[in-house]
Amino acid sequence: MPRKKIKVLLVDDHPIVREGLKAHLANQPDVQVVEEAGDGLEALRKASATQPDVILLDLTMPHMNGLETIARLRKKLPQAKILVLTMHDNREYITQSIRLGARGYLRKDTSPAELVRAIKAVYAGELFLDSAASRVLADELQRGTKPGAPEPPLLSDRERQVLVLIAEGLSNKEVADRLGIGVRTAETHRERLMRKLNIRTVAGLTRFAIARGMVPLEPGSAPTSQPTL
Repeated sequence: MPRKKIKVLLVDDHPIVREGLKAHLANQPDVQVVEEAGDGLEALRKASATQPDVILLDLTMPHMNGLETIARLRKKLPQAKILVLTMHDNREYITQSIRLGARGYLRKDTSPAELVRAIKAVYAGELFLDSAASRVLADELQRGTKPGAPEPPLLSDRERQVLVLIAEGLSNKEVADRLGIGVRTAETHRERLMRKLNIRTVAGLTRFAIARGMVPLEPGSAPTSQPTL
């Protein structure tokens, strides 16, 4: 009796990445790419149609970011295992991906052999993390923050961009200029961030961004000053 192949759905907004992944996985006797998607909304539709065993998912995509896609896929197809394949290795992406239900986390510089091992591992119900994700998760556990603990509300890609720029000390006008939006729009994003995260000051937003690994904390510096708005 032939062995059951692991059905994989590829989700990445770059066609060349999907083609490369398909070409490599086509050589794996235990793996079958059943469909591909270029964004989160398309992933939801095609996952429902194909019922994949493993969903190989990027985090930075148009229309719906990867974190929201993970959350919605877990509700729609709880039996499917989600394996994140991304260029991001900061604390926020790693911890939120795992908390939302991803069973694996790899950077895109991973080796082809490790990718196949990860697919097989998450399909078998194991948690598969690369070295960066393993360090972050170990640190979270040492702090007493469990992967299943409550997490702040998901931020949109634009809110995340604004938060990073605020944490870097940019004023509302500078944020607006950098992102090509109006000053009032930048102010609205800042106010929405404060409401979502229950943070009342810009210094608090800065500390949150640093704690989540969204911006580096330079040696000798401390996030106590508040930029001029």
